[in-house]
Amino acid sequence: MSHAQFDFQSLGPDLLLDAIETLGIYPESGLLALNSYENRVYQFRADDGHRYVTKFYRPQRWSEAQIKEEHQFAQELADEEVPVAAPLQFDGETLFSHQGYQFALWRSVGGRQFEVDNLDQLEQVGRFLGRLHQQGQKQAFQHRPTLSIQEFGYEAKTILQQQAQMGSYLETAFYTVLEQLLQRIAAPLNHSQSILRLHGDMHPGNILYMDDGPSFVDLDDARMGPAVQDLWMMLNGDRQQRLLQLDILLEGYETFASLPTSQLALIEPLRALRMINYLAWLTKRWQDPAFPRNFPWYGTDKFWEEQVLAMKEQLAALDEAPLSLAPGQGY
Repeated sequence: MSHAQFDFQSLGPDLLLDAIETLGIYPESGLLALNSYENRVYQFRADDGHRYVTKFYRPQRWSEAQIKEEHQFAQELADEEVPVAAPLQFDGETLFSHQGYQFALWRSVGGRQFEVDNLDQLEQVGRFLGRLHQQGQKQAFQHRPTLSIQEFGYEAKTILQQQAQMGSYLETAFYTVLEQLLQRIAAPLNHSQSILRLHGDMHPGNILYMDDGPSFVDLDDARMGPAVQDLWMMLNGDRQQRLLQLDILLEGYETFASLPTSQLALIEPLRALRMINYLAWLTKRWQDPAFPRNFPWYGTDKFWEEQVLAMKEQLAALDEAPLSLAPGQGY
């Protein structure tokens, strides 16, 4: 696969339309680019009157077997009436190839943004996440990876050391606090945990809300991992707010699944891991023209200074007692 294909430069409108039309779907509107950087995602209306979303997968990121396993999990969840967008089948297949790109098609899911501070919505999200995990624990992924500090921590650090551009006066401070973070989170994240199939990237932007409840989109990061990975990004604000949100979220969640209490201690280590991996992701993808265009502040001295401060604050957060709903603990 050429570098041009890797960064999507050859993925023009004609190629997109030709690929979609190979499935017998004929767009009659323009292709509206949706907010996705890892892949290329477009919404359109077809001549059959339906709205669709198509995703062209970033080459070299997932194998065909891994993408198909994502699709199978989505279909399995949809069959159990868990509100997850599942790709459409054409002659029994969900993944297609055109001019070196792999792509899939979905019916467009409407809805409004999930409101993380709306406790009624949060309780419903918890209930459906419980159902998602109830299904997720029935079998393991065979091809998709497991969430690990090796990939998101140590390998991310190597990417940053090899590719990140920052002022030399910042390097010592940045890598010192990064190493301190990795040392602090290694033990809890390497500790044996019960793991299951996860959505993997359950941030509020991947939840759409309709009149009858939430709908989850984008299983692109589905992997094996501890259940709390799909829960902690719902928590925001000060400690008391997060405790309230956790209480409401688990009230819905534990209708269908049980969260091991020990996993609450993973919330801040997982947050630290996401911070490190996010920086490596931006660094690794910087040659894709979409990234400088959408993240113009990345790489400035001010940006790296802010990251040092954020990681120091996260170190302090790791010193706090883990969130706990048990009386007299974690408050």
